[in-house]
Amino acid sequence: MTEQNYSGNFYKYQGTGNDFVMIDNRDGQFPVNQAYIEHLCHRRFGIGADGLILLQNDPDYDFRMVYFNADGREGSMCGNGGRCTVRFAEDLGIFNGSTNFIAIDGEHQASADSAVISLKMGKVHSLEHNEYYDFMNTGSPHYVRYISDIQNFDVFNEGRKVRYAVDWVKRGGTNVNFVEVLDNETIYVRTYERGVEDETYSCGTGVTACAISAYLKYGMQSPVKIITNGGNLQVSFDNDFQNIYLTGPAVRVFEGKL
Repeated sequence: MTEQNYSGNFYKYQGTGNDFVMIDNRDGQFPVNQAYIEHLCHRRFGIGADGLILLQNDPDYDFRMVYFNADGREGSMCGNGGRCTVRFAEDLGIFNGSTNFIAIDGEHQASADSAVISLKMGKVHSLEHNEYYDFMNTGSPHYVRYISDIQNFDVFNEGRKVRYAVDWVKRGGTNVNFVEVLDNETIYVRTYERGVEDETYSCGTGVTACAISAYLKYGMQSPVKIITNGGNLQVSFDNDFQNIYLTGPAVRVFEGKL
């Protein structure tokens, strides 16, 4: 077990079942150590989470979000983590109503009310539209494949096959999303996340990629409704993907002291 080396408060938040350890690190006291962060995220020996997020000061923004995967390594953008960080910042009194913050993929705007957080996502890039799958980067890289009977699909093993396929490993790895179209405005998404190396209850950048893919493949119009195992989300966008918003709940679960 990793020796504890931080004394301070932590907070647990979840956004549609995607859960995070949140640390108010505006004083810069949290020790960034891969093994320690992995320990805190461990569901048996630590607090348990899909990732850990530091909320830090930034001279040009309301705050800076720094996200670490459950394996302790700093990750690419996390959409549900971003929404949870916005709720955390609101709870800390950093803003009221709307905010402008910075993350690893650049600037984000967000608004908050009592029910949901609406987060403006970054620009889509590296878009590939193929016969059997789509791929794009929505702050994190995402592979999207359409299937049927999604509730009985083996997401862990099928996702792992794609995640560790030689071609994708050479490209730096990818998250893997499986999608079932339910009607002309609703999709069901399940995601195998790299860094967590398992299926998560929800993935914000993943459902964003799936909504855009559904528009490209089936002409599904904005806003796209998304069902995940952890709850419901909505993705809205304009046709050139310049204004993409991920909207859904973000909830404080509990807090404690390390």
